[in-house]
Amino acid sequence: MIDIETIKRGAVELIPEEELMVKLKKKKQLRIKWGADPSAPDIHLGHTVILHKLRQLQDLGHKVVFIIGDFTARIGDPTGKSETRKPLTEEEVEKNAKTYQEQVFKLLDRKMTEVVYNSHWLKKLTIEDVIRLAGKYTVARMLEREDFMSRFEKERPISIHEFLYPLIQGYDSVVVKADVEVGGTDQKFNMLVGRELQREYKEEPQVILTLPLLEGTDGVQKMSKSLGNYIGITDPPSEIFGKTMSISDDLMLRYYELLTDISLDEVKTMHPRDAKKKLASHLVSRFYGDKAAMAAEVEFEAIFKEGGRPQVIPLVLIRSEAPWIEKSKLPIYLALVEAKLVESGSEARRLCKQGGVSVDNEVITSDVQLIDFAQERLIKVGKRRFLRVKAS
Repeated sequence: MIDIETIKRGAVELIPEEELMVKLKKKKQLRIKWGADPSAPDIHLGHTVILHKLRQLQDLGHKVVFIIGDFTARIGDPTGKSETRKPLTEEEVEKNAKTYQEQVFKLLDRKMTEVVYNSHWLKKLTIEDVIRLAGKYTVARMLEREDFMSRFEKERPISIHEFLYPLIQGYDSVVVKADVEVGGTDQKFNMLVGRELQREYKEEPQVILTLPLLEGTDGVQKMSKSLGNYIGITDPPSEIFGKTMSISDDLMLRYYELLTDISLDEVKTMHPRDAKKKLASHLVSRFYGDKAAMAAEVEFEAIFKEGGRPQVIPLVLIRSEAPWIEKSKLPIYLALVEAKLVESGSEARRLCKQGGVSVDNEVITSDVQLIDFAQERLIKVGKRRFLRVKAS
């Protein structure tokens, strides 16, 4: 089925569109390449922009070839980095890859997905093979990449292995015989290398479909866990719902375009608050099901409209091995980390300093404020997260 408008929805570039039309008119199942280095275990909505597009292509009858870059992750993709990225260990890659797959298939159709590991063919390359591959591209062409050129001009180190990364990613396209490669705008150079290498190996070159980097909940910077502006797909349903409700109206339309198939004309006829609730419910339902989406909406209304709190608040016992300062007393920022309300001490400190943490309805004024957890305490982080915490 040819549905070029669905394919182009939300895309930045389709290179070249006429070649894709030729491929589609042949009415054969296309092989859609998507490669991901499991450099981190968790996925947020920013990552699902590509996953949603891949699912659209699967629904049109095409097969996704999901390349898990277990080999390339141990090299480290230099894209967008101002310095050489630290490679991961084999154990880290294996662990991340397992978690990554579990999350990816919340969106992709398993039956329409071929999962492969690029170590299966890259480990077999001899030094002679690598030299021949390197001979197919010049240093001048590599320096056309903005991040490489910037580092070169600033006299920052560029390791030789970093030049190999785009070649190896491109070689993946040759091996899997990709018809189309989908990726973020930051991967455009690497994907074009794949297109050129396919020509070198006498294959029909792949078409490139680039997608934008999704802005985080602040509406300014790209979604990132380190910036705290992310919505994780493994976040609790109430978190996903509440964070979605907090975004601006303009950002809401962008989320609709990139993360759903819902008509934007339909959304524009709705009241912004109703449209936002529909988006929040849609996202929760996608990852947790309709029942969880309904419960998350009820909880949201109870907390924000009625000024209440969730009916059920989990209890967490802080382990006895925690770094107690004084018997059952612990600095609040450490308590947040131990209770897994935040992912790092720096995030905990930031939230405390911004007045985003309260204990038993009293706002915390210092990140090192000592709290006695001999008795159960009610901790609230931000506007939506509640947890009962007690020393074990």
